[in-house]
Amino acid sequence: MKIEISAVKRQAQGTGASRRLRRTGRVPGIVYGGGESPEMIEFDHNELYQNLRKEAFHASILTLKLDGQDQQVLVRAVNMHPYKKQVQHIDFQRVRADQEIHTKVPLHFMGQEGSPAVKLSAAVISHVMTELEVSCLPVDLPEFIEVDLSNIALGDTIHVRDIPMPKGVEAALSADENPVVVTTSIPKEITVEEEAAEAAEVVAASEVPAAKQAEEPAAPAEEPKKEKGEKK
Repeated sequence: MKIEISAVKRQAQGTGASRRLRRTGRVPGIVYGGGESPEMIEFDHNELYQNLRKEAFHASILTLKLDGQDQQVLVRAVNMHPYKKQVQHIDFQRVRADQEIHTKVPLHFMGQEGSPAVKLSAAVISHVMTELEVSCLPVDLPEFIEVDLSNIALGDTIHVRDIPMPKGVEAALSADENPVVVTTSIPKEITVEEEAAEAAEVVAASEVPAAKQAEEPAAPAEEPKKEKGEKK
């Protein structure tokens, strides 16, 4: 999916200039890299804000339209206002078709509702990671990576190296790295209920012999033996 964003060069710089820019509905930004000098740019706030709400905008090669020229870029940093829905600043990095890039890609989890862990064990599937840093050429960058959970069972764990990568894409890991992506477990409340039920069964079983013993009649006491010559 091709995503375009329009910008113009920014003339005034500095904190005061950026503040005045924001008051007019504009957002200051910068584009750098790709063997060219950094350029100070600005955007229409509403257009930029709507694009930032799209997942693909953060993990795709974007077309930055600047002064009649198209540049291929990646979003590198976004600064938001502490409590307002307002973009304060944005950074873009230029990419070149022949240079490998490193960026984070969202993970999409598929098939967990029909998995043995959920259907047979009523387990909870926890997503430990929701995005993964990858390296690839710009043309191979995926919008997301699928993680198939349709066969996951209780007690299973999925690591990064268990996930098939799209063609031309590699997980950005060191040789000894293999972080956990997904785990399965029984919900705590179910475990507590099962333990309580088992404890109740044990208590009930331990009380059965005592109850039976109470129901049986007591054996008659033996009469003392008489000595010789003692009258009855």
